[in-house]
Amino acid sequence: MEKNLPSREKKNKKKYKRGKVIGIFVGVLLAVGIGYGAYLYNKTSNAVQKASLSLARGEKSDLREEVVKPITNNVSLLIMGIDENQERQKEYNGAFHTDALLLATFNKDDKTVKLISIPRDTYTYVPIEKKKDKITHAYGRGFVKNGKDGGPQASVEAVEKLLHVPVDYFVKFNFNSFIKIVDDLGGIEIDVPIEFSEQNSKDEPEAIHLKKGMQTLTGEQALALARTRHIDSDAMRGQRQQLVIEAILTKLKSAGSVTKIGKMIDAVDGEFKTNLALADMLSFYKYGLNASIEKIQLAGDDLYLPNGPKGERVYYYNPDTKSLRELSNILRIHLGLSEQQIKKEDGES
Repeated sequence: MEKNLPSREKKNKKKYKRGKVIGIFVGVLLAVGIGYGAYLYNKTSNAVQKASLSLARGEKSDLREEVVKPITNNVSLLIMGIDENQERQKEYNGAFHTDALLLATFNKDDKTVKLISIPRDTYTYVPIEKKKDKITHAYGRGFVKNGKDGGPQASVEAVEKLLHVPVDYFVKFNFNSFIKIVDDLGGIEIDVPIEFSEQNSKDEPEAIHLKKGMQTLTGEQALALARTRHIDSDAMRGQRQQLVIEAILTKLKSAGSVTKIGKMIDAVDGEFKTNLALADMLSFYKYGLNASIEKIQLAGDDLYLPNGPKGERVYYYNPDTKSLRELSNILRIHLGLSEQQIKKEDGES
């Protein structure tokens, strides 16, 4: 019995050394993980600070009694896709248009999201112009009148006037940032409704060709699907934009996508603007992981008016008044606000 003691002690020492090595290895991994996590957080924080843009109105919408926060309150988020690229920068000198305009409302109690697409040619009262016009023009008019940061404010005001719903937060991105986000996610899965050809982000004619059916789209292809105006109506274009946004959210929620956040931060760094703080962004991300999304369309009809420079007819998308009133109250109730009677404002026609 006693002769076996030394061998047992040796085994115990080997186990101790092995355990110590494993412990050190695990400790190193944890340290690296924590360090990388801190690195990503700091990187994200820096990118968000660069993207920070406060609206002239302040934190609170004029249609709110107090400031609201994601998860704590029911809130709304306006998503603005700007038709900005290098070629258009020279042509428009910063006075771009909103090529995509979507409003999302978030209800914290039932964990639901209502996502409405607003056609770019929607005919509505635009406060920055003090007259009715295409809602897409609000951004450029705001830029011309109030400088480079005036675009988002003007678009927010126009959407609030149209829907009679407070816009609490906004995110504005351009062509480049959209393409990079989709590409860094490894593409998105979309059921393309019809075969078509479309210009790319550099406005090169028919540079993108897509066939009908379910497929994985690159950033350029997804942008072409969201932008094209030649395969269906202005309203259907909005539906395609909703599908693209939903596909991006689905990919973000899928396994492994979170590890790509670092690359995505690099992609959009300097190419997007928002009034969201980092904590607010993280709240939206956590909220979106399990939220149910309902896609809603703005009903309306085609309208042609002789508003061109030489009196030529100009196309507009004219919202149906009754449907618009119903939609407004649906969104207000979803935000926990009271229904209201919508009347024409002073200056509207």
